[in-house]
Formats: sequence, C-alpha cells, structure tokens
Amino acid sequence: MLEKLTVTNYALIRQLEMELSPSLNIITGETGAGKSILLGALGLVLGNRADTAVLKETERNCVIEATFDLDGLGLEPFFGENDLDFDRHTTIRRVITPAGKSRAYVNDLPVQLSTLKELSGRLIDIHSQNRSALVGDESFRMEVIDRLAGDEALRTAYRTCYTALRDREKTLQRLREETERNRRDEAYLRHEWERLSALALRSGETEELEQEQRELSNAGEILAALGSIAERFDREEEGLLSGLKATENSLLHLRDLLGAAAPLAERIDSAYVELKDIGSEIASLAERIEDNPTRLEAVDNRLGAIYDLRRRHGIETDDELIALEASFRQKLEAIADADGDMSELEAEIARLRTEAEAAAARLTEARREAAARFGRAVESVLARLGMNAARFEAEIAPLGQLAPSGADTVRFLFDANGGEHVVLQPLEKVASGGETSRVMLALKSIVARSTQLPTIIFDEIDTGVSGRVAAITGDIIAELSRTMQVINITHLPQVASKGDTHFFVYKEATPDGNATRIRRLSREERVVEIAKMLSGDTVTPAAMAQARELLGYTE
Repeated sequence: MLEKLTVTNYALIRQLEMELSPSLNIITGETGAGKSILLGALGLVLGNRADTAVLKETERNCVIEATFDLDGLGLEPFFGENDLDFDRHTTIRRVITPAGKSRAYVNDLPVQLSTLKELSGRLIDIHSQNRSALVGDESFRMEVIDRLAGDEALRTAYRTCYTALRDREKTLQRLREETERNRRDEAYLRHEWERLSALALRSGETEELEQEQRELSNAGEILAALGSIAERFDREEEGLLSGLKATENSLLHLRDLLGAAAPLAERIDSAYVELKDIGSEIASLAERIEDNPTRLEAVDNRLGAIYDLRRRHGIETDDELIALEASFRQKLEAIADADGDMSELEAEIARLRTEAEAAAARLTEARREAAARFGRAVESVLARLGMNAARFEAEIAPLGQLAPSGADTVRFLFDANGGEHVVLQPLEKVASGGETSRVMLALKSIVARSTQLPTIIFDEIDTGVSGRVAAITGDIIAELSRTMQVINITHLPQVASKGDTHFFVYKEATPDGNATRIRRLSREERVVEIAKMLSGDTVTPAAMAQARELLGYTE
C-alpha cells in the first residue's frame, strides 16, 4: 500500500506531504484547488512522462517520493531480477531537472522508466474520470475479463504457442522471398559460381603470381646482374672471397707479434663464411631464374582471369573472391534444398497452429465462464446503485483469427432500462455519462476483489450520482477498503463521510503566488467540511447535524 507521498516543486505545489491510512482515504477540496495535481504528481512517480512545464520554480528540481509497504505482495523475485534491493518499505523517487532531464530511483538505485512502470503496475490502479472512456477500448475489456478469469497460466501457454507460430511463419516468408529472388537469379548464380569454381583460387595466390610475373618479365636483366655479382665473389686473383682469405692469413702471421691480430682474423673468417654463403645463394638464384616465355604467358593468363573476376564483382582480394564462390555455392544449394525446407516449415507451422488454436480454445472457455459471472456481478452492483432494470453482458465472440491476446473479441453490452426482448448495445455507444460512471464503479469494485493490487485510486468516479445512490456508492467504496487501500477523490458528502482518513486540499495565496496545500482533517474539521459539502460555504446547524449523522458521530 501507499504509505507516504512527498511532492516538491510540482505545478502549484511547493512542498506537500501526506501519510495515508491502509483503508479508505478521502480527498476533498474546492474545484481548482489542486486535487488533480496530486494525481499528476503520483503519476510521475509511477512512471508517466514529464517535462519542465511541471516545475513550479524553474530553477529547482521537481522531486516526488512515494513510500510503499510491500509486505505480502511477493515482489522479492521482481527486485532480484532487476538488481534492486528489496525493502518492505520501498521508496520510489522521481526527479525532473530544470534542464528537462528525468531520473527515477527505487530505494536510491537508479532504474529505467520501463522498470518503474512495471513495478508501479503491481502496486496501484488509478481510475480517473477520463478512464471511463476505456470501456470502448478492446484491450481494456480483455484485461478486465482475463483478470477475473485468473487465467495467467492459460494465457502464458497460448502466448508461447502464438509466438512460436508467428516466428516460424516469418521464417517461412523470408525463405520464400529469398528462394524466389535466388531462383530468378539462378542462371546468373550458376554461371558465376562455375567461373569462380573453375578458377580454384588459393588465398595469397595473386601475390605469388605477380612476383613470378616480375621475375619472368625481367629474366635477362636479372640473370646478367646475378652473373656479374657471382663473378666478383669467385675471381681467383681479385675476388671478394680470395681477398678476404688473404687478409685473414696476413693477420694470422701477426698473431704472435700483435695481440689484436687473432680476434680480427676471427672476425674476418666469420665474414668470409657469411659472404661465401651469400655467394652460394646468388648462384642458386641464378640457376632458378630462367627466361621462359611459355611460363610467362601462363602466368599472364592466370592473372588476367583473376583480375577479370575481381573487376566483374567489384572486389580486391583473393579471400573476397573465395568467399564469393562459397556464397554462390550456398545459394545454389539453398535453391536445391528450398522445397524440402519449406515443406518442413509448413508442417511445423501446421502443428504449431493446431497447438495455438487448442490453447486459444481453452482460453476462450475460461473467458466465457468469467464473462458470465462478471455480467451477473455487474448487474447486482448496478441494482444497488439504483439501476434495477439495467442489463449488462460481457460478450466473448470469435475474432476469426489468432491474435496476440487469443482468438476472441470482448464487448461490454448494456441497456439501462432492461426488458425481455431488448437487444443489448455496446456500452460506450448507449450509456450516459452517469451510467458509465456507475458501470465503471461496479466493474472496478468487482475486478479489485480478484486482483492482488494493494491500492486503488478513484478520481471522482461518483460523478453524476446523488442522493441515495451516492450513499450506496460510498458503501461500495468503503467495502472495497476492507480488503485493500482505497484513495478516493470525491465531491459527494455521502461518499466523503465513509472515509477512515480525510484530507482537505486547498489553495493558499503566498507572496510568490497561489500554492496548493493539503492537511489531514481532525474529527471536528471533518464535520465542518462535510457540512460545507452539503450546504455550501454558509454552514447551517442543520447541515452540521446532517454531517454528524453521515459520519456516525453521536453526542
């Protein structure tokens, strides 16, 4: 339940704090005093979107905090799944900065707005005057019936089947489209794949061929240069090797006379060995290089074929050509396998559709049973509210196809005057504003008893009723508060008198302009407020007596 609400710098509210009782909390006040502003502030802390227009003072943050008692609600798994610290007395805080940034916190840990909405959806149901229009909303009507049916397991089973069915249908559609494209291009794919396959390209082959091409194209020049170098190494009189060997021998003759001669001789010997090895490699190169026009032509042709395919497909590397060949091969294989793959998918889809239809049928049966109970319950409450002849029916009709919510459509049918042969019409088309309010009160009172939500808020749901019906409306709301927390904004004294706690909202002039205030009324203040609601600003002794009677206060 909602234990405490604190609002700072929101609309006309500079600072406001209210502590609520666990049963029926009544909120009254003059029109324009700011009762609806309270709901707006609460909506923000529950996850509604906001902008800087809500700031009373544009240079300060707007901060709204709500503390909830979560005892017995089984929300520990939700907190764990969202990495939040569970506390029986959990505080939700929403901050709107002057720059327009919004931040949300649960027990001082930042959360996404979606997480905040999911949590608040398990804590509070708010019904304002404009929510009566929801009777024309198919998803709202379906939600009402499903809540009463208590069919979460059936809905989960259906959603699992439906999601799997739609997933496989999308897969089949993609496969059909892809196969159709590939078959249109099959001749092209096959021709290009055959060219690439025949090429049998190896990774890095082009680089090797280009090097070989350079060597073959310049074989004469290369051989001449290598021959000249080899001659310098091997000349007997003035060659590099013979000169080094002579130098080494001269140093060796000096080793007994000059200490540095031996190390120098060793270094020259090392250089001699290295140069001799280099000479051998040069000789080997000269033997490998050949002036071979036939091989050059073969290399040129091979490179030409590779370059041609590169240009044709707009790619630059061997690996890209190899990958393209694999891609074409896979597409051709997919074309060959497509009929079999599609047949398998179609069989799977048929099986999933049968399962989904069976799950939808079970859901329909549960909804029809709930709808029958719901219709009788609504008529019973409407009779208490002075609409003895009213007829109400929740009609579950075939949708004609599978949808995310099942295979049903829900209509709320209504007639205010009843009659044996009257054809009921959609509630949203035939009910007056007052009738719709009473139906919504009946609906909410029934649904609230079957839900685990700990708190419900009514914003003038009693609009359009008076007299005895107003008193019964108060009784129904009071009955709800025996099993859950109810916060009721009302203008009816008959309803206000049923509260366990009574808050009065008023507007006060300040040096900075009007400000919305709220205070919890004492026993005697409640009598005065109810009397004002009965007779206006001029409180008569008769109004005071009637107020005491409504409140059940005896001298």
